[in-house]
Amino acid sequence: MRNLKFITTIAATLLLSSTGAFAASAEKGRVAFGKNGCWQCHGWEGQGGNAGPRLARTQLPLEALTAFVRGTNGPMPPFSKKVLSDEDLADIYAFISAQPAPPDPKTIPLLAR
Repeated sequence: MRNLKFITTIAATLLLSSTGAFAASAEKGRVAFGKNGCWQCHGWEGQGGNAGPRLARTQLPLEALTAFVRGTNGPMPPFSKKVLSDEDLADIYAFISAQPAPPDPKTIPLLAR
């Protein structure tokens, strides 16, 4: 019985993590990005800044970003689930993933000199 409960728990976790327990919202992510101060280091659109790297259009999977945000020991403070829920983090991921690509420098007249 104990093994069945363990296997059921593992299967449910894998199913929820692979299909997403909730649908992420880029608009909610924009709000959470601002509310939690992410913009202070990463810029309002996740474009990066003096203190934080570019997050927009990240190639990291959500799981890797979540692991970093929860367990960082660098200049960025870790954000526990009490501070930033998994749902908010998934929304932030949707927001930074939805950012448009920057323009090609060749298409910017001031840079084409």
